[in-house]
Amino acid sequence: MSSEDREAQEDELLALASIYDGDEFRKAESVQGGETRIHLDLPQNFKIFVSGNSNECLQNSGFEYTICFLPPLVLNFELPPDYPSSSPPSFTLSGKWLSPTQLSALCKHLDNLWEEHRGSVVLFAWMQFLKEETLAYLNIVSPFELTMGSQKKVQRRMAQASSNTELDFGGATGSDIDQEEVVDERAVQDVESLSSLIQEILDFDQAQQIKCFNSKLFLCNICFCEKLGSECMYFLECRHVYCKACLKDYFEIQIRDGQVQCLNCPEPKCPSVATPGQVKELVEAELFARYDRLLLQSTLDLMADVVYCPRPSCQLPVMQEPGCTMGICSSCNFAFCTLCRLTYHGVSPCKVTAEKLMDLRNEYLQADEANKRFLEQRYGKRVIQKALEEMESKEWLEKNSKSCPCCGTPIEKLDGCNKMTCTGCMQYFCWICMGSLSRANPYKHFTDPASPCFNRHFIFVNYFGYFPLWCSKKRSTVAVTDFLLSCYEEVASSSHTNTVRGCCWKADTVHMWFTPSSMALYRANAL
Repeated sequence: MSSEDREAQEDELLALASIYDGDEFRKAESVQGGETRIHLDLPQNFKIFVSGNSNECLQNSGFEYTICFLPPLVLNFELPPDYPSSSPPSFTLSGKWLSPTQLSALCKHLDNLWEEHRGSVVLFAWMQFLKEETLAYLNIVSPFELTMGSQKKVQRRMAQASSNTELDFGGATGSDIDQEEVVDERAVQDVESLSSLIQEILDFDQAQQIKCFNSKLFLCNICFCEKLGSECMYFLECRHVYCKACLKDYFEIQIRDGQVQCLNCPEPKCPSVATPGQVKELVEAELFARYDRLLLQSTLDLMADVVYCPRPSCQLPVMQEPGCTMGICSSCNFAFCTLCRLTYHGVSPCKVTAEKLMDLRNEYLQADEANKRFLEQRYGKRVIQKALEEMESKEWLEKNSKSCPCCGTPIEKLDGCNKMTCTGCMQYFCWICMGSLSRANPYKHFTDPASPCFNRHFIFVNYFGYFPLWCSKKRSTVAVTDFLLSCYEEVASSSHTNTVRGCCWKADTVHMWFTPSSMALYRANAL
């Protein structure tokens, strides 16, 4: 090795080490050579894809992926003793995402560059070409299809190329296909399969994006401080950036409140949600365990085919078979109905408690025809009808009756004075204030000046109205006035009286006291 060649080699390697960092250039220790990793600058929204007619059966065939970085091209070189005066550097060029044919084209162009720079150092020119002109030279545009070359075909073509170099490279007798398929032995596509290639590209792209993010400054819109990306975190969907300290406090508050589905981006009206990995990175292990448990439970609650074991001591999620209403807990072996959560009852309708009748009635009245048939099948049509009748009765009682202050029995007042007697417990009470009355002298409540119902014994009694009342004699509803007059006429013409304490036994109802003066008053007004 001449001193000029040795000095040129040392100067070139020293210059490369000063231009590129340790990730891009490494000098070999044992020989005069090294390794360079060339990272290409991709255009924005660069996409890659694998066609559906690929030889491999890929799950992600036909899908496009938008990336910002591709794995680097690796140029391994060794400088011969007579470089750069006579011989070029010996090298191999490897890349994961370029086919052997494309790598061979690059190797051929590197040879042409050496011919142009013969006698001078050429490594920097090679690296600049690979970094800045590879995409344009190979006519690579977005979307870029990933392909792989067959190793058997590569070996066969290499043998053909060595045995018939004139035929292949002369261009006069070799076919275009043969020329395109010749592979340089220095071109290496170091990847096992397309599946692993796609995963390696996506992993590398993500790692490079994180590296770039960590080296930049960002303004947190919560604390309004500028911080390095290594101290920040961004939401994957919206790319909004906040510092980790603010997001940590925000996540902890939400998780303690049980709002695990609300770990959204703090930006107003932004729907992006933090991933479990981001939450785990910020919060403590105990709090993340609570988040993980609540997130799993809320997810299971949204699944239509998952029910929980109704036993309070178990509560294990149980998968429900399609078209079956029986669930069997794998932990406690309890067989239960997935509709009513009670012990499995076969084809019998689900039992309905009194508390659920109102909800069942409202649900049935608001349901469409399909849901009504489902409810009838689940609970039985008789149960539904009973629920409707029970609720109608309850509404009628609330509107037309009052409850006894002693036992709560519903009482309807058709007519008569305001001293009432409960048919259940025989307790006297006032219809106006609903207070209990003395059994010895119940009318003192209406005659005592200190009573709130003083002189209100017959208040609200309609003497001359036409309230429809039922008469057992006439078997129909008649007006109050007709009741009193007809009954009084028959009583007055008979030798006995039917008026006992204001009760007309003949009319089978209760109305006011029968006295000659009151009947005369009735007759005068009625006539």
